[in-house]
Amino acid sequence: MTTKVAVIGAGSWGTTVAALLAPRVATTLWARRPEVAADINTGLGNRRYLDGFTLPAPLTATDQLAEALDGVDLVIMGVPTQGFRTVLAEAAPLLPASVPVISLAKGFEQTTHQRMTQIITEVLPDHPTGVLTGPNLAKEILAGQSAATVVACTDSAVAAVLQDLLTSDTFRVYTNQDLVGCEIGGAVKNVIALAAGMAEGLGTGDNARAALITRGLAELTRLGEALGGDPRTLSGLAGLGDTLVTCMSPQSRNRTVGERVGRGETPAEVLASMTQVAEGARAAGAVCALADEAGIEVPIAQGVRAVFDQGQKPAEVWATLMTRQARPEVD
Repeated sequence: MTTKVAVIGAGSWGTTVAALLAPRVATTLWARRPEVAADINTGLGNRRYLDGFTLPAPLTATDQLAEALDGVDLVIMGVPTQGFRTVLAEAAPLLPASVPVISLAKGFEQTTHQRMTQIITEVLPDHPTGVLTGPNLAKEILAGQSAATVVACTDSAVAAVLQDLLTSDTFRVYTNQDLVGCEIGGAVKNVIALAAGMAEGLGTGDNARAALITRGLAELTRLGEALGGDPRTLSGLAGLGDTLVTCMSPQSRNRTVGERVGRGETPAEVLASMTQVAEGARAAGAVCALADEAGIEVPIAQGVRAVFDQGQKPAEVWATLMTRQARPEVD
């Protein structure tokens, strides 16, 4: 029986997941910034990342990792990919044996190109691990609007527990056993969303954006299958569903970053202005590296890498994509 959950990371999504859990199970949210924890504990909500939203009274917050992890049965990691391993390593000696660790992060570690569940397995080899992912815009879910998600875990019983804790009249939770497909979908869709945003910023039109999203989904599926993911997962919530909302919604950080870059701002300027992480900017290089290792083509991801890592202009990348040699759609 799960009696206490720690959510590590008080960004918009980590806070939202903690808010969903708190009415059903004792939940502590760890915030790196003391002022964020203080605001939550005094009833002001998470003013840094979710200003104007009320959080449930049972939710408590702390900036002390040991306090958050004391006596927990389940840990949910909402830390961005660049700090994921560091925070997990700090947490490791504080965790009771065999406590499941679930990732909310959608991306890859920069140096190793590992998925987050691979890092969890490396740092905490005796702990069940999993991922919660899908088309989940935090503000809509916190406002009580309908959504669906998927949880994949190495232990199906843990997935079922999390499904039971999170399911409500407005939040539908599915389970899955395909960690690879779920994580590849969540990470690669951010790269495609940057491209879709740039296309929007360039004014290429709705037809072009639909084509780009579709071809981006083909890249996501090729890579996911090459790495061992199930194509059914990649056409489900973690793949197609998350790609659609991230590419199309103005609430999407990655789409917004891409659109601003497409309109003429530099990637450095846009990323420096963000209070939260747009994971696609870091993931593009990892996607290209993994695709090279697998021997598959990912021209859209390569184009995003060219803009964000190599300084190429979005219009030049778009022209390159449109003048690629014609080929069969299905190969």
